[in-house]
Amino acid sequence: MESKIVDSVSLDGSLQSGMSIWELFLAADPVVKAVMLLLILASIWCWAIIFDKISRLRKLRRKAQEFEDMFWSGGSLEDLYDRIGGTPADPMASVFAAAMREWRRSSARRLATKGDDIRASMRQRIEQVMSLTMGREMERLESNLSFLASVGSTAPFIGLFGTVWGIMNSFQSIAATKNTSLAVVAPGIAEALFATALGLIAAIPAVIAFNKISNDLGRYANRLENFSAEFGAILSRQIDEEN
Repeated sequence: MESKIVDSVSLDGSLQSGMSIWELFLAADPVVKAVMLLLILASIWCWAIIFDKISRLRKLRRKAQEFEDMFWSGGSLEDLYDRIGGTPADPMASVFAAAMREWRRSSARRLATKGDDIRASMRQRIEQVMSLTMGREMERLESNLSFLASVGSTAPFIGLFGTVWGIMNSFQSIAATKNTSLAVVAPGIAEALFATALGLIAAIPAVIAFNKISNDLGRYANRLENFSAEFGAILSRQIDEEN
């Protein structure tokens, strides 16, 4: 009876000494180790994207508010374009600058030719310019979001592959040693569960961040569309007054 107690105590001590995360990683099978490294790198890159997108959206919202304050302050739009037209600092300013640039070009062409077709297509060209600029800016803001979606959907399965491989190693150890004690199967099971945990650690923040950032970008896109519609209406009235 005493020998069994001693054996269990020594076995428990040996398991505890070899169950640290770092030791699990070093002792893991090369395939499982590659899975772990892949998931760790994916998680680090996901967090880099998350912090970059969140900080950039905060800056864009602040700059959009500053631009809207200047736009609706009652000052001249020509003066505002002269100040920011060459170096727009945010997507909303870029939409404004693109529309004003096309407005000036179309106005000069219309005054030179006095053609009805020039006046008729002026609104359409300005709307197209604003739409293209807004699409280009949103495409730039949405870059790397697909990586978050990919990690969120594939990381659990990659971790599951490492889990299956580790359990296979455990069964191979049992077959090779003909011993079903915990000391034989514990390392393989531990590294298998560790791979599963890494897959979830990479996937869960990626999914949550993707949903939040996508919603924030959707609200920002609606803000750009509303500004584009309001600015287009202002320019349309200007065209009607000049005609």
